[in-house]
Amino acid sequence: MVDQPTESNRIKTSTVQPDEEAHINTLFDLTGRTALITGASGFLGQSLARALSEAGARVVVSSRKRKKAEEIAALLKGAAQGSHIGIELDQMDETSINAGFDELLDRVGSLEILVNNGHFPLGADLTDVTGTEFQQLLGNATGYFLLARRFRNWSVSQKKSASIIMLGSMYGVVGSYPETYEGLVPASPVAYHTLKGGIVQMTRHLAVYWAKQNIRVNCLSPGPFPGPQADSEMVKRLCQKSPMGRMGVPEELNGAIVFLASDASSYMTGQNLIIDGGWTAW
Repeated sequence: MVDQPTESNRIKTSTVQPDEEAHINTLFDLTGRTALITGASGFLGQSLARALSEAGARVVVSSRKRKKAEEIAALLKGAAQGSHIGIELDQMDETSINAGFDELLDRVGSLEILVNNGHFPLGADLTDVTGTEFQQLLGNATGYFLLARRFRNWSVSQKKSASIIMLGSMYGVVGSYPETYEGLVPASPVAYHTLKGGIVQMTRHLAVYWAKQNIRVNCLSPGPFPGPQADSEMVKRLCQKSPMGRMGVPEELNGAIVFLASDASSYMTGQNLIIDGGWTAW
């Protein structure tokens, strides 16, 4: 049986007058909300966590390493500075997912936003990846689903609305240019493309099943955001393929993550927001 919307979540009508509309600052304000972000100790994850905290959210940082998660949480500021926490959560392990979620509820009592950002990496490309390695990488999608479902079930039981954000990739919707990697580094892993394409489709599927329960599910897909360890010659080649002629920097995802997490996107679900410098527009 589908739970009916609470009074505060009923659909707004076109009769709302301008002086009754929420101010734009209010729409993007996350004050009073709690957000869980997995993999928040990573290159992009840290920036996303800072964005959510700066928008007012209390942030629960998760990592496979508790100490690292706690260190990142201690650095976060915003309206909830001092109350951000770090927890241990390994998205590749269902027992760890449930234990981490239980700890979160015990310590903070509530959750309104989930950012499925964690990623267990794989370097092997299509020339030498084994079946076991391929399956292991796809386990990231399993983890995204299990955590999203746990959050959805709890939110429905509490009659709370929620926003779930999956991290996809431009490589979930387009193929790569082989010459970008040739002679320098392994090809972009076929298992990674399969994984991210699956996450984009999972977003759509969960969104339509959970929409009437006030659970929004959207995907944020970064384009080329190479980390500091990326091969410099490969980065130059990537720049040549970008309409903007440059790579993205982590803070250029921050506005998008706050938009998807907040009431500014309250009528948006099942969508894949691509931030790629125009890469997929070719």
